[in-house]
Amino acid sequence: MVTRVAVMDRDVCIERRCGYVCAKVCPPNRMGEECIVVEKDGIFPVFSESLCIGCGLCVKKCPVTCISIINVAQELSDPVFQYGTNTFRLYGLPLPLEGAVSLVGKNGIGKTSAIKLLSRQVKPNFAVFGKEWTDDEIMAKLPIESRRYFAKTKEGLKLSVKPQHIDKVRDVFKGTVAELLGSVSGGKKRLDEVSRLFKIEDILERKLDQLSGGELQKVSVAAAYMKESDIYYFDEVTNYLDIEERLRMAVIIKELAERKSVMMAEHDLTFLDYVSNYVYILYGDENVYGVVSGVKNVRVGINEYIAGYLKDENVRFRGYEIGFSKHSEGEIKAATLVKYGALSKEFGGKSSGFKFSSDPGEIKKGEILGLVGKNALGKSLFVKMLAGVEQADDGDQLGLKISYKPQYISAEPVVVSAMFQGKDINMGVLEDCKRKLNISMLMDKELTQLSGGELQRVALTLALSQHADAYLFDEPSAFLDIEQRFEFASLLRRVISESEKCAFVVDHDIVFIDAIANRLVVFDGKSSVHGHASAPLNKRSGMNGFLKVAGITMRRDKDSSRPRINKPGSQLDSEQKAAGEYFYYDRSAEEK
Repeated sequence: MVTRVAVMDRDVCIERRCGYVCAKVCPPNRMGEECIVVEKDGIFPVFSESLCIGCGLCVKKCPVTCISIINVAQELSDPVFQYGTNTFRLYGLPLPLEGAVSLVGKNGIGKTSAIKLLSRQVKPNFAVFGKEWTDDEIMAKLPIESRRYFAKTKEGLKLSVKPQHIDKVRDVFKGTVAELLGSVSGGKKRLDEVSRLFKIEDILERKLDQLSGGELQKVSVAAAYMKESDIYYFDEVTNYLDIEERLRMAVIIKELAERKSVMMAEHDLTFLDYVSNYVYILYGDENVYGVVSGVKNVRVGINEYIAGYLKDENVRFRGYEIGFSKHSEGEIKAATLVKYGALSKEFGGKSSGFKFSSDPGEIKKGEILGLVGKNALGKSLFVKMLAGVEQADDGDQLGLKISYKPQYISAEPVVVSAMFQGKDINMGVLEDCKRKLNISMLMDKELTQLSGGELQRVALTLALSQHADAYLFDEPSAFLDIEQRFEFASLLRRVISESEKCAFVVDHDIVFIDAIANRLVVFDGKSSVHGHASAPLNKRSGMNGFLKVAGITMRRDKDSSRPRINKPGSQLDSEQKAAGEYFYYDRSAEEK
């Protein structure tokens, strides 16, 4: 039996643009059946999934690409939750276990919806709308394992949730960091202990609306951590954090999972691999439907996700495997495209400001330089000065035609397609980006209607598709899921290599940087006080120096070759540190 799913994006559907061409071309409609009908309010069409024959004509003819008709090649029971008629639905639920469990899957596949259901922010509705479900009715429809979980929550199981969208914390609380944490803590002693643990002592008296993205992320995780609960839900904790802060978060959450149950949704592979004991894989079609797999050991589960095939379920959910080279991207032999001089800039006074300097360097044709280091050392400032967005006190910008994607993207009331008008666009690259980053369906939306991940994909497409000599990307992996990160990495490598142009990329995802960078610029110094950028270094030297400061050693998985962080103090960690090889030890190591 084939399960057919019909979804329509009502933010895009505009009747005056097409006169409901979907209903006019539908074969069942032309035979007198009501497969696609207009709702009583006369605004949007409604699709009957039982009458739909899956011909795809409505999808092809829709001028604004707002319809998705998916034939799911497996029998599925009723969704546990659906947002409304012809909208996203979720099949199955993950469940917390002892230790740490992670939800792995691309954006728009139901991870946040699952957390909202488990934390009782929304109720299961089993795709029945307009009905107020009682607890007894919900329990009768759930499978036995889910029934036991919800029974415990009803009996007083304590839950703590760190939300995905941390800006909402500012909307509901207007005070200082200390006041927020004090409202959930067990007194001043507990507040002092947690603020030291998360290294947020210096910002306790700041108001939430004065915090940077990274500071607000740490405060949000700390607030959830401080609550005395039985189960902790963390929805994306690494955005805005540097590698050292990510490792600190990983250690904190891993330690918490030794005492309590933890469930986490995350896209940083090395982070969730390090923290988790088990994973659930969510697969399906973005913003259409999601299916929850059975629970899997973390290493097996991540490798199955990378392969795109679930062995126990016998389901292939992706037509290709995410590939990891057994060897890191290395230095290329090519002519120098441009040399850049030393740069420096100083903000504020000598006693209270920030001072930045950099060594001179050069970048080759077809080369990508990865810029790595802790937050607040000047990485964004460095690319801004190269791009001419920020004026250096000493030193000049690159002197090339620049395409620049900033760290923070503003959402203006402008239609996405208008962003590309009047720009010097490489149409071949634009079409590749639209297909690979899945933004065709976004072209008729306003920027203000987009999620963080959608806005990021549009900004990356705009930057990469413009004709330029040098491409500067500041944190391109933020808000992207695992698959999108690798799709963009592949696009970026191909465009830079084939055009023989160059790119500077700031990012904190080690797997992503490893996949794209030929050489590294390493930033050191004291955060918010002074920062310094090295000249470009070969990958091994740069990563060894960078990871040594962070206290991390890494290895490759013996099956998938994906990068993995060694457990601190493990035999391999100690052996690599003794050898001074923090980045992918040469000898093959047995997995533990």
